[in-house]
Amino acid sequence: MDFDMDFERDLDFTVETVESGSPFLIVVWLALMIFIIAACWKTFGKAGEPGWAAIVPIYNLFVFLRIAGKPGWWLILFFIPLVNLIVSIVATVAFAEKYGKGVGFAIGLIFLPFVFYPILGFGGSQYQG
Repeated sequence: MDFDMDFERDLDFTVETVESGSPFLIVVWLALMIFIIAACWKTFGKAGEPGWAAIVPIYNLFVFLRIAGKPGWWLILFFIPLVNLIVSIVATVAFAEKYGKGVGFAIGLIFLPFVFYPILGFGGSQYQG
């Protein structure tokens, strides 16, 4: 019984700590988000698209598809559960190929976008549309 009491107290402490939010973590999170947005902005710009499109919801998917060389109507497929997973993988592979990268790089774009989008945006990769 004593164990349950300690567990509940520890759980309450953890929830309160997470809800309060550390100012340091918030600043780090904001800096990371700004960095990723800048990388996507630069990546879109390399393809001749407006960089600001990277921050506009839904329109950024349309531009992403256009850069990947996929038809615009595929945007509708992003709203269908499970189909959207397949379409996003196929589009990301095509997107990476337009920058001269392979499937491995596309997997990196999917699972580690905060590493791979800056490589595309700030690196020497050129759009090969």
